[in-house]
Amino acid sequence: MEYSPPPLFKQGPSALARLIFFVVLAITLLISDARFNTLEIVRGILGAGLYPLQRAALVPRDIFMGAADLAVTSATLRSENSKLAEKNLQLSVKANDASQLAVENAHLRALLNLQSRASTDETPAEIQYDTRDPFTQKVVIGKGAQQNIQDGAPVVTEDGVIGQVTRVFPLQSEVTLLTDKDQAVPVQIQRTGLRSVIYGTPKGDTLDLRFVPISADVQAGDELVTSGLDGIYPPGLPVAKVLRVDKQADTAFARVVCIPIAAVRGARQLLVLHYNVNTPPNPIEVEAAAAAKEAKENKGKKKPAAKAAVASGASGASAAVAASAPAPAAPAVAASAAASEKSAAPKAASGAAAAKHSKKAHMPKPASSTGVAR
Repeated sequence: MEYSPPPLFKQGPSALARLIFFVVLAITLLISDARFNTLEIVRGILGAGLYPLQRAALVPRDIFMGAADLAVTSATLRSENSKLAEKNLQLSVKANDASQLAVENAHLRALLNLQSRASTDETPAEIQYDTRDPFTQKVVIGKGAQQNIQDGAPVVTEDGVIGQVTRVFPLQSEVTLLTDKDQAVPVQIQRTGLRSVIYGTPKGDTLDLRFVPISADVQAGDELVTSGLDGIYPPGLPVAKVLRVDKQADTAFARVVCIPIAAVRGARQLLVLHYNVNTPPNPIEVEAAAAAKEAKENKGKKKPAAKAAVASGASGASAAVAASAPAPAAPAVAASAAASEKSAAPKAASGAAAAKHSKKAHMPKPASSTGVAR
């Protein structure tokens, strides 16, 4: 027995027709919103209307989290306070020692007549985003040329070196990280003082200490710091720690694998150093620059010298006559200055004609200055 109403009381389309209509309408709205964002305003209005309901639903969670925060005991706060006080005391002792050593160092350098160490300034910066190239280890920081960021400046954190500025823009700078395959840093082993150069690797997870002789004293756990001999990195900055040393008999250098001390990829805030070196320039580079400048000046003087030689050929005979004549006294020269200016052109012309005539007359034998004078 059917429970549907009699045909007299049926209103509207059938249930199947309504289902098909609403399915088509839903699909149309989904496609139009995905392609043209037609329902963006509707979503905004619904979100604003439902916001009070969302906040009301989150009230129990907020109450529970507030109670959990209040559950922190005073014993935990006392322990943290004691740890911070102890650390502050240690740092104050180290600061006093550092200041005393700085005064003693300045006194010894003045006593030995040595130059003062280079000064280092810091500029705080923050990493904004990584570069799009997945094969390079580079990041972009939010300081640039307007904040006096220099190309090649080292970048460090509180743990050690993490990279170097390689490109500078007006408001941003590009930093190449320490683990990049094209990045190189001069370092030395802190325990033995052995100097070498550390490079990044293609994988970007370890560092490679190159040019280490197989007989060198290198052990796992040795700390590497900047040597400061390149004039870019200040000396003594922590760089890496030796992880593994592989020595093979068929090679002259050992393979030393290191890991960075600082969190290269985990840093967010960092410091850009401005290292001002007080050392004189390299004499070899100065000599090379001076030689290049002198060669350039000599090359520029060749053409004027050739023109001057051609111009002096026409007045060679008159110059020879003037050279063979005795030098006049100073009053006579002052008295005959005006007369010589008026007769300069005719004398030059006659001198040129005499030189031409003497060249034709004495072609086999070069003419002397006395012959021209006669």
